[in-house]
Amino acid sequence: MKDIDMETWQDKKVKDALQPVTSAVSIRIKQLNVYIRDQHILKDIDLILPEKSIICIIGPSGCGKSTFLKALNRMHDETPEVKITGNIFVDGEDIYSNHVNVIDIRKKMGLLSQRPCPLPMSIFDNVAYGPRIHGLTRRKVLNQTVIQYLQYVGLWEEVRGRIRTPATRLSIGQQQRLCLARGLAVEPEFILGDEATSALDPISTKKIEELFLNLKEKYTIILVTHTLRQAKRIADHVVFMYMGKIIESGPTDEFFNNPRKQLTKDYLSGSFS
Repeated sequence: MKDIDMETWQDKKVKDALQPVTSAVSIRIKQLNVYIRDQHILKDIDLILPEKSIICIIGPSGCGKSTFLKALNRMHDETPEVKITGNIFVDGEDIYSNHVNVIDIRKKMGLLSQRPCPLPMSIFDNVAYGPRIHGLTRRKVLNQTVIQYLQYVGLWEEVRGRIRTPATRLSIGQQQRLCLARGLAVEPEFILGDEATSALDPISTKKIEELFLNLKEKYTIILVTHTLRQAKRIADHVVFMYMGKIIESGPTDEFFNNPRKQLTKDYLSGSFS
C-alpha cells in the first residue's frame, strides 16, 4: 500500500470528487428494429429516456429487454447475424451512424451484468483497468482514482488492507460493487444494468439499490429487472415491453397506479409473467 497516498485521500469526501455533469445528456430512440437471423426481436421501438433518473425496463422473459439494452452500447456489433435498423440518439448524435467511434460510445455506457465478472487480477487493477486503457498512466492519479471509486461504491473500508489481493476472493455482493466501481472509473454518462441484482442476497441487493439511488444525481441509469417490487422501490420511470414492443411507459407512480393499457394491467396483476 506504499504507492497509495493515504494522507491525501483517505479522508477526502467522495462528493467533492464526483461533481454532477453540467451538460444535459439524454437518449432518444426512433423506429429501432433488431433482427437475429430470421427473427424480428425488437419492433419499431420509439422511446425517450429521461436524464438523471432510474429507468426500469420490465416485461416477461424473452420479450427483448436484454436485446434492447445491448443495442444501447452497440454490443450487437460483435454478432454478425444481428441486423439493426432505426436510430438511437445519445446527446443528439446517432450512435449507429457510420462516422461514430464505437469505443467512445461504449465508454459512455457503463454496463453491469447479471452476474459479477471481476477480471482475473487484483482489486486495484480491476478498477484501474479502464483508466489505463484510456491513457491514464501517472501512478499518483491512478491511485487516487481507484480509491475514489472504491469509496463511492462503499468498498474502500472493506478492502483497503487487501487491495492487491485477487478480486475473486471477494464475496459475490462485493464483486458486483467492484464491477460497478470499475465501470464508473472510465467516467461514463449512463449506467446499464442487466438484472444487476438477481444473483445477490437481499443485503447486497439493498446496497446496490442504494448506490443506484445516489448515482442518479450524476448518471442516467437504465436497468432491466424481472422484479416489480424493485422497480417500485427505485425507478423514476418504467418501460413495459412485451413481444419485442414497448407497450407502455411513464413515471413510476402513474405506471403502477394508473396503467393505461389492458396488457399492462394484466402483467402487473400477475396474469402472466
